[in-house]
Amino acid sequence: MTPSLTALLCLGVSLPGLSVGLRTQEQAGTLPKPTIWAEPGSVIPWGSPVTIWCQGTLGVREFYLNKEGSSPPWYRQPSLEPGDKGKFSISYMTQDYAGRYHCYYHSPTGRLQSSGPLELVVTGVHRKPTLSALPSPVVTSGGNVTLQCGSWQRLDGFILTKEGEPKSSWTLDAQRDPHGWTQGLLPVGRVTPSHRWMFRCHGFYRNTPQVWSAPSDPLELLVSGVSAKPSLLTLQGPVVASGQSLTLQCRSDVGYDRFALSQEGRQALPQRPGRQPQAGLSQADFPLGPVTNTLAGQYRCYGGHNLSSEWSAPSDPLDILVAGRFPDTPSLSVQPGSVVASGENVTLLCQSRNTRETFLLSKEGAARPPLRLRSKYQGGHFQAEFSMSPVTSAHNGTYRCYSSLSSNPYLLSHASAPLELAVSGSTRPRRSPRCSQELNTEGTNPPFGRC
Repeated sequence: MTPSLTALLCLGVSLPGLSVGLRTQEQAGTLPKPTIWAEPGSVIPWGSPVTIWCQGTLGVREFYLNKEGSSPPWYRQPSLEPGDKGKFSISYMTQDYAGRYHCYYHSPTGRLQSSGPLELVVTGVHRKPTLSALPSPVVTSGGNVTLQCGSWQRLDGFILTKEGEPKSSWTLDAQRDPHGWTQGLLPVGRVTPSHRWMFRCHGFYRNTPQVWSAPSDPLELLVSGVSAKPSLLTLQGPVVASGQSLTLQCRSDVGYDRFALSQEGRQALPQRPGRQPQAGLSQADFPLGPVTNTLAGQYRCYGGHNLSSEWSAPSDPLDILVAGRFPDTPSLSVQPGSVVASGENVTLLCQSRNTRETFLLSKEGAARPPLRLRSKYQGGHFQAEFSMSPVTSAHNGTYRCYSSLSSNPYLLSHASAPLELAVSGSTRPRRSPRCSQELNTEGTNPPFGRC
């Protein structure tokens, strides 16, 4: 142990009667063993102070502190003031102080009274691991989940801790895959909303088990129940451009005090307090910032009450699609034309010369998600035909189409040029299918036919 460990002892021995009392206890076989503990705790971040306390009984002249594996002399200090505790202070925690400690005192006859062990751990020596829940951090009440603590460091084990009451911890053996990923798994069964499920994990090496990594980011399991599901919407629409500001809103006609947002495949579960913009309505806004690839995906939200750990049933899913993520601009055209009578059959054709598995058709201002069709290769193009039969005035509006790849269906191409579809109220004679109008060729899309 390095000499910077300051040993301060606080106990009373100035009265001869106290030693007599110790001897009497020893003769009666009731001389207590000392107890040892650390403040503010036994798991200490690198560089932080910690105090080791040893408590015995009144009349003890000296306490001794020993760290397993270190050579004598043990640390001791003469008494300073009345009391029954020994105080050993470490002003700056490092891995040199990590280890197993015992404290001692001598009885009047020289008999050694030893405490149980104290494991003093230093954290922050290695990079933090990642903590995730499989398949998702959202768990139905009574359901099962597996916690995964992982790292690209070749750690030998992990310590998983559950915060709150009751506190629990588990030591997990590391498993390595051929690519160098190291992980520890813990199945957790029957997750209920009876208390908060908040976890962290640390990693360590076998030869230094009291030297831990920095803690992982916290992971909270969200336990969903059966109370009324809220609604999730976005004012920007389901298709957003890269760099655009995006805010999702979760709302309900139930007076929820808080809301949580989940994204499929992600572990973060941001929470917001509920507000009541009007009587009988509660809601929360989730500003997600400028749109990037990581914001593309499927979202759900949940409502909860402050006096309960249980959350509501999930909202219906909301897909957020990010446009302009690869350099492709499909073309959009219409048959039989951009102005049609109510009751006619209309087909919107989305085409691209590039290999694309899927095409999407969106209508400006529509709350519904875009229509999605698998592409077909025909006439030197990849294309999809979106049929509207028969059209009504509800089909009036501006349309755009996008292409996407199956590897990430939430990332889209640039939008096609807008196509205006006007549906008149009166039925008119159908055009010949051989007569069509090209609305947007951009030099790449041949017309369906000519009038």
